[in-house]
Amino acid sequence: MIELGLPKKGDDAFVVLCLGAHADDIELGCGGTLLHFAKAIPKIEFYWVVFSASGTRGQEAARAAELFTGGCEKKVILQQYRDGFLPYSGAQVKDFFEELKSQVIPDLIFTHWQGDAHQDHRLISELTWNTFRNHLILEYEIPKYDGDLGRPNLFVPITPNVYQEKADHLCEVFQSQLAKPWFDRQTFLGLMRVRGMECNSASGYAEAFHCRKSVLMAGMNE
Repeated sequence: MIELGLPKKGDDAFVVLCLGAHADDIELGCGGTLLHFAKAIPKIEFYWVVFSASGTRGQEAARAAELFTGGCEKKVILQQYRDGFLPYSGAQVKDFFEELKSQVIPDLIFTHWQGDAHQDHRLISELTWNTFRNHLILEYEIPKYDGDLGRPNLFVPITPNVYQEKADHLCEVFQSQLAKPWFDRQTFLGLMRVRGMECNSASGYAEAFHCRKSVLMAGMNE
């Protein structure tokens, strides 16, 4: 298996844009990777955007952003679009993406998988690609009833302390979701265990992503 690392940027911060349709999407999809980045990358900044985060869900989203980024620099943006109806507010969401593009130049973007069965997730994925056309975009996966997990092609192995921390934070913060029978440690750890097996992770655990487009520069000047 070929391993690739993130590029070095000298004194500049590594900027990560995290996009989620709902509170807990980012954390479920790439929470372990973000915890790993926060510990492993000396200078990193996060832009954390949740599109449907009102009331209690907004409070949960804000708390989770703090936990999953540690003490790193961050900007948290919580929008209040109606859950389940994002495609019907498409013009306003598109306007927001255009505004966001003027605020941040990310080195890496995490967004929803285009093949996700949830309509809100698909819209965020589509507009991510429409807006950020010259960026590295990784699409994360979210377990749910629809059974829509795909075949991701990029893996981030994570250590035992990180995958346990991800599960702990999810259960601690998102109290509003604990009544759902699938929202528990077994689900979180089980999916990471399967992805860890697929990439032969030393810890046995990993998160997985869909990388639709990447450019490999080897000894070439830009």
